[in-house]
Amino acid sequence: MALLGSLVFAMSPVHAQDASSTTDAKPKPDEKAKNLDGIVVTARSGVEQRTKAETSYSITTIDEDRLRMQAPTSVTEAMKSVPGFWVEASGGEASGNIRARGIPVDGFGSVNLLEDGIPVQHDPALGYLNADQAFRLDETIERVEVVRGGPSTIFYSNAPAGAINFIPRQVGETASGVAKFTVGDYGLTRGDFWYGTPLKGGWKISAGGFYRTDTGIREPGFNANDGGQIRLNIGKDFQGGSFDFDVKHMDDKVALYLGIPMRTYPNGDIKAVPGFDGNYGTIAGPETEHVQMKMANGGLYNFDNADGTHVKRDQLTLKFNLDLGDGWKLAESMRYDDTHTQRNGVFPNTLQSATAFLAANQKYLPAGAAGLQLRYVDSGKVYNTANQNGNGLVVVAGLRGVTMPLKEFINDTRVMRQFDFGGTHDVTMGYYYARFDQKFSRYSSSALTDVRDNALLLDLVAVDAAGNPLSKLTDNGIYRYGYEWENASGRSTTNAFYLSDEWQVTPELRIDGGARWEQVNTRGHTEQKQQVNQGTLATSQMWTGTGVFVPWDHTFNKLGWTLGANWQFSDRQGLFGRWTSAFRLPNLSSYITSPAATPIIQTMKLGEIGYKYTDRQFDIYATAFYTKYNNVGFSNAVFNAQGNSSTVQQGYADTKTTGLEFEGSWFPVNWFDVQVTATIQDPKYKGLRYTEAVAGAPVLRNYEDNQLIRVPKQSYRVVPGVNLLDGRLRLQVSYEYEGQRYVDTANSVKLPSYDVWNASARYDISQMCSLFFYVDNITNSLGLTEGNPRAGELQSADAGANTFIARPILGRAYRAAIMYRF
Repeated sequence: MALLGSLVFAMSPVHAQDASSTTDAKPKPDEKAKNLDGIVVTARSGVEQRTKAETSYSITTIDEDRLRMQAPTSVTEAMKSVPGFWVEASGGEASGNIRARGIPVDGFGSVNLLEDGIPVQHDPALGYLNADQAFRLDETIERVEVVRGGPSTIFYSNAPAGAINFIPRQVGETASGVAKFTVGDYGLTRGDFWYGTPLKGGWKISAGGFYRTDTGIREPGFNANDGGQIRLNIGKDFQGGSFDFDVKHMDDKVALYLGIPMRTYPNGDIKAVPGFDGNYGTIAGPETEHVQMKMANGGLYNFDNADGTHVKRDQLTLKFNLDLGDGWKLAESMRYDDTHTQRNGVFPNTLQSATAFLAANQKYLPAGAAGLQLRYVDSGKVYNTANQNGNGLVVVAGLRGVTMPLKEFINDTRVMRQFDFGGTHDVTMGYYYARFDQKFSRYSSSALTDVRDNALLLDLVAVDAAGNPLSKLTDNGIYRYGYEWENASGRSTTNAFYLSDEWQVTPELRIDGGARWEQVNTRGHTEQKQQVNQGTLATSQMWTGTGVFVPWDHTFNKLGWTLGANWQFSDRQGLFGRWTSAFRLPNLSSYITSPAATPIIQTMKLGEIGYKYTDRQFDIYATAFYTKYNNVGFSNAVFNAQGNSSTVQQGYADTKTTGLEFEGSWFPVNWFDVQVTATIQDPKYKGLRYTEAVAGAPVLRNYEDNQLIRVPKQSYRVVPGVNLLDGRLRLQVSYEYEGQRYVDTANSVKLPSYDVWNASARYDISQMCSLFFYVDNITNSLGLTEGNPRAGELQSADAGANTFIARPILGRAYRAAIMYRF
C-alpha cells in the first residue's frame, strides 16, 4: 500500500540531493505533466520508496513553484487547491477551519497537521488551540503533501480524514539559499530567508525563518499581525543512516477576525449593514484594544486585543535512521514543544436594534429614573436610536481572553524490513507515544458597542424625564463582567501500536493493509464555579471559582484498520481502491471545562475508488469517495445577554457523504496551462435528533438528511496560466466557486454560494532574482463562510432575521515581493 508515515528511511530532512532543485523550482517544459512521478513521503512507511503513481489513496502535492504563485497567507489558505476540502480562512492567519470529505468538524478536528512528517500538535483540535495556531508557512518549507482519508489514520493519531504534511527544504551538495522581501497595501512588511550548506564530514546545516508586521486587511486600528519565527537545522549522513536535529522558536501575534453585521436587502443581496464596510471593517478597535476587566476576587484581568492570538513556541525535533543489518531499518522521530498561547478576541455575541436593547433592559431602571439612554463612553454624546451610524444597531460584544500553556512530547519508532514470499512484502512495525500537559483558563466580559468600523463603546445610562443623566448602569462600556470563567488543567497520555504491509503481488498489482491500536488516558481537575453579585448591573452576575476542584480520569482505546490495492496497468495510468475503518478518541478538551461530560469514541468508515492518468499534456486524478462518520459530537455555547451566560447545546449524530473529487492539469502548449480541482458531494446528517425545552415543554428536533453545516455540495477551482518571454514571465488567475451552505444543522440560515477571483504574476529578472505580484479577491466578493456560532449551530437564533452576524472573506488586497536565490 502506499502507506508512508511521518518518516521514511530514505527521506531524512538532510538527505543528499541536487542543490539546484531547492533554488529553482520552475519545472522544465518536458517535465510539466509528470506529477505522478514524485516520491510520496506521507501516510506510508517502508524500506522502498513509492511514487504518487504507485499510491493506493488520494494525495495532492503542492510543489514550491505552485506554492509561490498561490502565495497563501495561512495554512488553511494553502489548502484551497485540495479537492475534498472545504477551507475557511476568513478568520485570519491562524484559527482556520477545514472540513474534509463532508465531515462537519471544526478547526483541524478531522485532519492532522504535520511538519516534516511529525504532528505539529498530537491533537490538532484542542478547543481554542488548533494546530495551525502553532505553525507558520515560510520559505523554510519546500512543498506540501496532502492525503485525504486512506491510511492516515494508521500512521497518525487524530487523522481520520487525512494528513497535511509541510516538508522543509533540504540541504544539497552545495551551499544555496533564498531571501525574499514582501510588502502589501495593508501595511505589510515581511522578510523571509533560508540558507543551507554542507560541511565537512557529512554534516549539513541550514537556518531560516521570517518576520513580518501589518495592520491587517480588516484593520483594527493597531497592528493586527506582528512577529515571526526562526529555525536552525543540523544533520549528518553517515554509513548506514542519518541524523537530524531541528530547533525552532516562534513568537507571533495574529489577529482573530470574527463576524460582522450583515443584512439581507429586498433584492436578495446580502451586504454589510449601512455604516459598516463589509470588505475591510471589524467591530474590534482602539476602544476595545485594552480593557481592565474586574474580577469577583477583586483583581483585574488585563484584556489586550492587540495580542490577538499570541503564540510563543519553542520546538525541538530529533530524527535518525539506522541500518540494523540483515535488511532491517530503524526510523526514529521525536518532538518536544513548549507552547504558550494567549487568545484574545472581540466576539460579536448578539446584534439588535438599540430600541429593542433599551426595551429589554427597562427592568434594570433604578428608582427615580424616567428612562434609559445609550451614550458614548468617550464623549458622553447621546446615541441616536433611530439611525445612529445609518443603522441604529448595537452589539453586545464578548471580550474573551483564553490562556493555554502546553508542553508536549511525541515519539514515533518504526522498524521496517522487506520479505520475499508470494511476491515482496514491505513491512513496518511501529510504536507511537505522546504526552502533553495543558492548562486552560478563560475570562470574558460583555461590552456594549455601536455598529461601525472599529466600534465605539456605549454606556447604558438612567435619565430623568428631561433626559438628563442620573447614573450609569454599565462601567465604561462594560455591560456584564465575567460571563465566562474557567480554570482547569490536565494531562493526556497516548500509546499506539501499528503494523503495515505493502504486498507487491505482481509488477502491476500491489495490495496493502495496516492496523492501529491506540489508547488514550486523560486526567486532570477542573475548578467548580459560582456566580457572584457585587451590587451593580455590570458586577451582578460574575462567574468565579469556588476553590473546589473536580478530578477526572478516563481511558479509551480503539482498533482501526485499512485495506487497499493499486493496479498500475500501464506506465501512464492506474486504478486504486481502499476501505478504512477509522476512529477518533476523546481528547483533553472533552473534559477540561466539563468534568461531568461523557464523550464517546467517534468512528468512521471511509471508502474510495480512484483513477489516475499522466502524459506529456495531462495529469488527471479522479476519486469517488464514501464517508460514514458515527458519533459526531456537536457542542456550542449560545450566548444569553440577559442571563449573562453561555448555554451549551450538545448532541451526537452520524453523517454520510458520497462524492467525487477531481484534480487535473492540462499543458497543451509550453506557453499555456490550466489546473482544475473540483468536488461534488452529497453531505447529510443521519440520526440527528434531540429534544430541547421550549416554554417548559419538550420539543423534538429532527434534522435527518439535512445538509452538513458549512459544507457545500459543489465547489471548484480553476487556475489558467500563461508563460511568456521564454518562461521568464508567468501570469495566472484563479477562480474559486463555493456552493450554498448552511449556518446550522437545522438548515434554517442559508449561506449563499459565492465566487472569488485572484491573480498572480512572476517575472524573472535573472536566473537568481524574481519579482512577484498578487491581487487577492479582485472583485471584493463578500462570500460568507460562517454565520454567528454564538447564535447556535444546532438551530440558529438568527433564523428568519434580515440583520445578523456573519463572517465574509477578506477584502481585496495587493502584495508584491522580490526574491533572490543563491
